[in-house]
Amino acid sequence: MFNKTIAIALAAGLAVACTAAQGKPASSDAPRSLPSEDPYPSTYHPYPGMPTLVTNVTIYDGEGGRIDNGQILFADGKVVALGQTVEAPQGATVIDGKGKWVTPGVIDIHSHLGDYPSPAVAALSDGNEATAPVTAQVWAEHSVWPQDPGFSRALTNGGVTTLQILPGSANLFGGRSVILKNVYARTVQGMKFPGAPYGLKMACGENPKRVYGGRRQLPSTRMGNMAVDRQTWAKAAEYRRKWDKYVENGGEPPARDLAMDTLAEVLRGHILVQNHCYRADEMANVIDMSKEFGYHVAAFHHAVEAYKIADLLKENGICAAMWADWWGFKMESYDAITENIPLVQQAGACAIVHSDDENGIQRLNQEAAKALADGRRIGIDIPDEVAWTWLAINPARAMGIDDRTGSLKPGKMADVVLWNGNPLSVYTRPEKVWIDGALMYDALDPKRRPVSDFELGQPGEGDVK
Repeated sequence: MFNKTIAIALAAGLAVACTAAQGKPASSDAPRSLPSEDPYPSTYHPYPGMPTLVTNVTIYDGEGGRIDNGQILFADGKVVALGQTVEAPQGATVIDGKGKWVTPGVIDIHSHLGDYPSPAVAALSDGNEATAPVTAQVWAEHSVWPQDPGFSRALTNGGVTTLQILPGSANLFGGRSVILKNVYARTVQGMKFPGAPYGLKMACGENPKRVYGGRRQLPSTRMGNMAVDRQTWAKAAEYRRKWDKYVENGGEPPARDLAMDTLAEVLRGHILVQNHCYRADEMANVIDMSKEFGYHVAAFHHAVEAYKIADLLKENGICAAMWADWWGFKMESYDAITENIPLVQQAGACAIVHSDDENGIQRLNQEAAKALADGRRIGIDIPDEVAWTWLAINPARAMGIDDRTGSLKPGKMADVVLWNGNPLSVYTRPEKVWIDGALMYDALDPKRRPVSDFELGQPGEGDVK
């Protein structure tokens, strides 16, 4: 997919890391700092756009607001104004969207694109470092292949403009996630959402105990899962204490431990916990553990039993990232119900629709529509524009980027989708997708249809007659 040239940044040297590696004590008056939380900074630069006014559209603003017969103006990569009457600057591109809808770009909080790319062969399977139950030292971005055809499919079929790439769920501590803008770049640094916090992928339940119990090692039970988790957090707390003491008092820097670097940053609140967890009782246990060690869970992923503890999620400010109707593929997913998402919404908690799938990411709008319909069948009448928060501001909040994207508010990134009909219809597809105000996809213009060198399509596939 990524056939545009993006400048590659020079790697910055880390003085603290070098000092620690050489074993040299820092002088008492020398600047002291913690290990860098990001030695691989984003080199993302928005593509150039032009002032654009879209008129005569129904707008879902991503935060639950709706404007009928609306207009939206974006320029210089940002949303400028929206309403029923918006004045465009001279020379702006004006698009008549009569009969169409505008929404913020879809945000997928749970993806493995690039780490489990297409074609799905063993040689490209780089999402799970399934060699130890604790691998907090690995980073998903170091496996991301920018030419994965899934990125272009997510953009053109699903209107996905931002996505979080997570390690797999074989391990209790799977490693760092990375947030990407869905743009063409030669390197993962060229896709990294500028300034976005990292996530920590954790997992509970069947996966870790099956993978490692099958090797006759800890953990092989759910109590083993919790024991390894707690022991690891205790180690991380001590590691953090040593580094904080060094920063305050000086002396010789503690020895670096890359796994503990990540966990210490979680305890400082700089890295957000994204926790794979199905059962309600296990989510409650994890909440108790988070309070014991002083960290916060940003979101439980999959969370098929979130409906049982929706009040607890609301009380603790934790989002639930859910499927509309996946269930029954293993024991911990059997007590799922299709009304899960609307019940979490009704309770006032933070509901999110996620994919965890290279195909599902292409139709998250339809997944939201299914959940909406299931809620209405039991009397939970959620407006369409409120359901769009499941794909927009709610995942943005759980990823720590809601101040910059996730809704169509003036000053935010112009990540915008023009749909050719009601986006909650199975017959609707993206017609145009802008990222930072740059037109990245246009279904009506063959020159604006990104494809990877590895795309397995046919000549003319998707042509609009």
